[in-house]
Amino acid sequence: DKSKNDLIMKQILDFFKENNLKFADLHKIFVNQGPGNFSGLRGSIAISKGICLSKSLNLFGYDTFLLCCSKYLNKKDEIYGIIKFRKKYFIKKFDTNLKSNLKMKEISLDELVKKYEKKFLVAPKNLIRDFDEKILKLNNLDFVDLDHNELEFLKLKGLLDEELIKPLYLS
Repeated sequence: DKSKNDLIMKQILDFFKENNLKFADLHKIFVNQGPGNFSGLRGSIAISKGICLSKSLNLFGYDTFLLCCSKYLNKKDEIYGIIKFRKKYFIKKFDTNLKSNLKMKEISLDELVKKYEKKFLVAPKNLIRDFDEKILKLNNLDFVDLDHNELEFLKLKGLLDEELIKPLYLS
């Protein structure tokens, strides 16, 4: 919802007020780089960068694919994160160390079912209602809760972006 993008800073300030927090209480900020829509990502990344620059905080970027796969670090040789966004499926491949040399790519439902039926797939549990029955029947698919406590772990492992925080826009 594009109108909600205009309210994000007000929501942040309201959250601070309700929880008796100050910007001085922050030491670092983690920002989701996507995938997502242009306006939402642009707004959240810009606000995060602005706060970090003005308060000399560290900024760390991650994407939903990495967060989904985080609990499988050193447990699987290949991990494929999948997401459905605006009726389209997207996939990103990771190695056992959660490194990815390939960009996220759009994939059809049929290709996902046929080409990846024997690959280990991970998706966010909050998206389960959006997935087609053909995908839900795959035995190699794990739906995981997105645990934002994993971000500190990913930071310690050097898996988060620290310099050029760039969004993964989807259309």
